[in-house]
Amino acid sequence: MTREPAPFTADDYAARMAAAAQTAADAGLAGLLISPGPDLTHLTGYRPTAETERLTLLVLAAGQDPVLVVPALEAPDAEQAPGATALTLRDWADGKDPYAVTAPLLDFRGRFGVSDNTWALHLLGLQRELPNSSYAPLTDCLPMLRAVKDERELERLAAAGAAADAAYAQVVHLPFADRRESDVAADLAGLLRAHGHSQVDFTVVGSGPNGANPHHEAGDRVIRRGDMVVLDFGGLRYGYGSDISRTVHVGEPTAEEQRVHDIVREAQQAGVAAVRPGVSCQEIDRAARAVITEFGYGDRFIHRTGHGIGVTTHEPPYMVEGEEQPLVPGMCFSVEPGVYLPGRFGVRIEDIVTVTQDGGRRLNNAPRELAVVE
Repeated sequence: MTREPAPFTADDYAARMAAAAQTAADAGLAGLLISPGPDLTHLTGYRPTAETERLTLLVLAAGQDPVLVVPALEAPDAEQAPGATALTLRDWADGKDPYAVTAPLLDFRGRFGVSDNTWALHLLGLQRELPNSSYAPLTDCLPMLRAVKDERELERLAAAGAAADAAYAQVVHLPFADRRESDVAADLAGLLRAHGHSQVDFTVVGSGPNGANPHHEAGDRVIRRGDMVVLDFGGLRYGYGSDISRTVHVGEPTAEEQRVHDIVREAQQAGVAAVRPGVSCQEIDRAARAVITEFGYGDRFIHRTGHGIGVTTHEPPYMVEGEEQPLVPGMCFSVEPGVYLPGRFGVRIEDIVTVTQDGGRRLNNAPRELAVVE
């Protein structure tokens, strides 16, 4: 049984907010406007219980105390957030204009970085109050805001990865043949929860021809003997993500199926081996893609090689051609090449990797060989 990580403190959240505000200033921004979602959770520990049209907004600017604007009826919950004592709460009551409450906190001519998931309703309301202000999504202006993890975050990601490994170790001993994909997906979800996940985000089970669709949703197709089956599953443990893919075969594989799996496995190893500080994200994609292309399947590797992971299971940085962001120790991301043969089968192998001072370290250690299941 793994030791439960110590909770983040108000000092941790204060440091994150101060660093984010300074990073924004260094990028030429007047500040950051953070809506409910992963950015707000990361910076304050506050996760509103329900999505609402009422404005909730964290305002960060260098040299100013952080302010969280919240609906009055949700203020008691916000006051209980782990980072609440590191900020000022400003509430607004129904019937009042929340944008009029928020506008005095902002530079009326400023350019602000805004959480990607901010509602247009709220941005338009702020623009009405501050017509000379402007806004840019964080993915464009500060894509690496949450990318570099500290040791306590890495501990949580490692625990999530170990739990996903444990789920895979069990699922390969369960029956596959003559069961629906959705049945195996339910098994995976149950195993993730049994190993400590508080949230299951996805359980892809792509059998036979469905495996050629990288984001196939498990359905009613009955898995047959002779099928290749792509398994891709993950969620949150201790508030941080897991994401793993393995491909199994129901009964003994053909020579071609084994060969394609071996190629993908070699490509995945090449991608992981390329990880080290200073290397650009696109070089990870190139390393994995070069192997698959060399063996003649380049046009059947149809997605990026990887994505970042943290308080969400998909976030920057992205391992894709054109992404020149250099890797930095503490970054965490997937390495997941695949080959997809329409109408026949697919293969994907995925691990989460973190950048170390001199290379990369896998956070998943489940076997990568083609497992034979029954």
